[in-house]
Amino acid sequence: MAVIGIDLGGTKIAGAVFDDQEQMLSKQTVLLKGATGEAVGDKVVDVIRALIAEHAEQNITGIGVCVPGIVYSKKDTVWAPNIPGWDNFPLKKHIQDGIQNDAIDVRIESDRTCYILGEVWKGAAKGCDNAIYLAVGTGIGAGILLDGRVIHGANDIVGATGWMALQVPYHEDYIPCGCWEYYASGDGIGKQIRRALRCERNYTGVLAGKKIDEVTSYDVFAAYKEGDLLATKVLNQAIELWGMGAANLVSLFNPEKVIFGGGVFGPASQFIPRIYNEACKWGQPISMQDVVFCASEVQGEAALLGAAYLALR
Repeated sequence: MAVIGIDLGGTKIAGAVFDDQEQMLSKQTVLLKGATGEAVGDKVVDVIRALIAEHAEQNITGIGVCVPGIVYSKKDTVWAPNIPGWDNFPLKKHIQDGIQNDAIDVRIESDRTCYILGEVWKGAAKGCDNAIYLAVGTGIGAGILLDGRVIHGANDIVGATGWMALQVPYHEDYIPCGCWEYYASGDGIGKQIRRALRCERNYTGVLAGKKIDEVTSYDVFAAYKEGDLLATKVLNQAIELWGMGAANLVSLFNPEKVIFGGGVFGPASQFIPRIYNEACKWGQPISMQDVVFCASEVQGEAALLGAAYLALR
């Protein structure tokens, strides 16, 4: 027996086969190369077919797919903002029609759900019944495991934590992404440093030689490492907001662990002790004493592992 896990991102598809001993047998990666709509679905099917053919001796019983967006369970359709034409794409049917094998179960979940399941299976949430994976990359989202179950909500949109309200007064800049994401996501940190550079006309620090419009969060972390005061100011604000947001999640859900992952953590993992200390100021005190803040143990693989775990479960 074996299963296939598929991690669909905005630019590539990663697929892998896992046996009944939970070992990865092989992995393939295919670039989307600007594909949109049904063509992306075709590429997903191509990867699945290739993996099935490569492991013809295995009895493939299930396929789990992670998508970067929302999986509407009531309609079996997918919305993915980074894939044009996927407003209500019938991905499950597309895969089933493509593989033409009713004996193979196909399950599809959002990246947030797959992140936390990947950590439950092989990462920092192993043995936990209550844990939160906080994904901080281009945006901010959370996969939430409560009492041994991943929660989804009425419309499968649980975990859109980028919209947490953490600052007053309200500003129209929050409309596209939400307040927390505006300040403390990867894109948000880039926005904050560019705004700060435009305001600080006498700035002569590490970032002074770069074109303001080209400065990104990666530059902020590099400048912070060199002691740049403006980069330090922007990241200090992000640390405060990561602490506040995480405290809200701890107070609401009383998890055993909050696991920080995504592209920003990464370089921001060094701040997790400071984030915890900040969260302790805001969070329910007993819950804060009992929770552990930590970095992902399967960074970069959480989505793929979570997708495979969907099929194994």
